[in-house]
Order: sequence, then C-alpha cells, then structure tokens
Amino acid sequence: MRFGSIIVIVALCSFTAYYIYEPIPEEIEERWKLMLTNSFFRSLSHLADLSELLGLKDYMGVMYFITLAEKVVPESDEHIEVTEETFDGVEVVLYQPKQTGGDTELSRAVIYLHGGGWCLGSSRMSPYDLLARTLVAELDAVVLSVEYRLAPAHHFPVPYEDVYRVVKHFLQKGVLAKYSVDPGRIAVSGDSAGGNLAAAVSQQLQKDPGQQVHLKAQALIYPVLQALDLNTPSYQQNQDMPILPRTLMVRFWSEYFTSDKALFRAMMANTHNNPESSSLLKFVNWSAFLPETYHRKYNYSAPAVVQGVGGEGVGMEGLAQSLADPRASPLLVPDSALRSLPKAYILTCSTSAD
Repeated sequence: MRFGSIIVIVALCSFTAYYIYEPIPEEIEERWKLMLTNSFFRSLSHLADLSELLGLKDYMGVMYFITLAEKVVPESDEHIEVTEETFDGVEVVLYQPKQTGGDTELSRAVIYLHGGGWCLGSSRMSPYDLLARTLVAELDAVVLSVEYRLAPAHHFPVPYEDVYRVVKHFLQKGVLAKYSVDPGRIAVSGDSAGGNLAAAVSQQLQKDPGQQVHLKAQALIYPVLQALDLNTPSYQQNQDMPILPRTLMVRFWSEYFTSDKALFRAMMANTHNNPESSSLLKFVNWSAFLPETYHRKYNYSAPAVVQGVGGEGVGMEGLAQSLADPRASPLLVPDSALRSLPKAYILTCSTSAD
C-alpha cells in the first residue's frame, strides 16, 4: 500500500513538473515566475475549452476571469486626480495631475488603449491603472484611458468605433480647454490589440476633413497590425511561447470578427483569404533585410487564396471586407497613406538575445 502511494506521489509530482516546465530562453529574467504564470494561463485555457465544449460558458467568458482578478477601483491620491466619465457614450477613466497654486500651463495628454486581444482587459485593471499613474507622474500629462466594449459580445467594428468616438470627443477644443490640455501635444498609445486600435484611429482621423485638432504622435507597444497572414516568421517563432501562443492569438483575431468557429479553424490553417483580401497583402521576405546570422529556417510563403472566406463555408456577408478593412488591419493601407500620419514610436519584443 505504501509503495502504491509512493508511485502515485511520484507520478503526480512528475506530471506537475511536466505541466509547469517550459523551455524558456536563458536570457529571460525570473524564468520560474514566468513558468508558473504560464501554467495558470494554460490551466484556465483548458478549463475554458472544457466549459465551451460542455456548453456551460464560452471560451472568452471563462478567460475573462483574468480581467476580473486584476480589477481595481481607480482612486485619486495626493498627486493625481482620477475621475470616471462618459465621452460620447463610452466609459473612460481620466487621470490628471493636481494643479499647484497659480499653475496655468497647459498639459500634454496621452490617450491610452488597453490590450487583451479585443476580448479581455480593462482600463480599470491594476497594471493599466499603475501605467496611467506612471505616465501622469513622469510626463506631467493628462491620461485618458478608454473602456471600449469587448468581443465576442461586441464584434468588429464596435471596439474600434468606441475608441474613435472617444478620441473625436476628446479632441474638441472646448473639451481640451476643460481639462487644460495643449491641443498641439496629444499622443495616442496602446499595447497589443490597443496598439492596433491606436494605429487604426490615427489613420482614420487623418482622413477626416473636418478634424481641427490632430494627434502629435503614436506610441504603439507590440501592436498587432494585420489579420491576413497568420503564419509569418513571428507567428512561427512564437507558436508555443508562454502566455500568448499562436493558438490564442489566432483565437483573439477570429473572435474579434465572429463567433463562428469555422473562421478560427481557417485562420489556424492560414486559409482565410479570398482574392479580395489577398490582393492587399504586401508579401515581403523580411529575412532578406537581415544579416545572415539572424536568418532562421522558417517556411516563409504567401498565404493560400481560396474562394469563400476560410474555404469552409464561412460565408457571412461582409466578413471578407472586415478582414481587409484597414480599421482592423491598419498595416494594409498604401504606403502613401502612412507618410502623413503622426510620428510613430513602435516597440517590439523578442524572447531571445538574437
């Protein structure tokens, strides 16, 4: 009996170690912390898959626990005044540096859009609350954090439209004056899906002939910029990376457009392009621009083109147009449309020193 218990314990420990351990590059700091965090994400993802399979709750509904676990109530402190307001029907959290006596100088402003694959995240999460406060303190800026609606309850273009309405409202001269913001020093920023929304809004504002106040800069933090080719070297390199493997990123994309799982399967196979969308792809072998030491053995080829979105009968009206819509894939616009945009700072990340 005792021997059987030992076998069970050893087997359980082995399984736990196998589940937690990930081959993470040596250059990553706090590797075990990342492994433990990733094991939590994977466990939640497996639970979400099971819940959806049993018809209890959809996948993203379970994954939203991540957002709920980090939720805070933004509050003012001795240096920053925090208010929760509504701009053109969209909830926002506004962070303002508290004015000292006689200080009448106008502040710069940052419009910040949180990440989360358009399905998760919130401006009221602890990391984004901390980021907003840091921006206020270090830049002496007004920070506007947008609580846009999320997929799958609200598919594209709803999240984009929420952000666009907020930015248009905030850039009115009367609103800027109310919050003591300098109209010539306003930037838009966001991480991941938020970087996507920031880039898309910047492009569309430039096309509005009636827009009087313009953005000064974009700060795009590892932005996701196109939905047409989901097997680029970056997707291949990070296929099994912790926290955000390719499967989850593709799922975010598909849920942004529709809850029909046929699109997810087509995107996983990279067969979701039809002739209309594929014509917008700028196929470039980026490895040709890198020194030989940086080359890797990736299968770098243009995505397949099929008749009918996804090749599985995902023939929802307008879906092909959504995939190719620059409001969803801002990288697809012609180069000429990029030249007139505000200057952009783009931060990318790598999992290894090379």
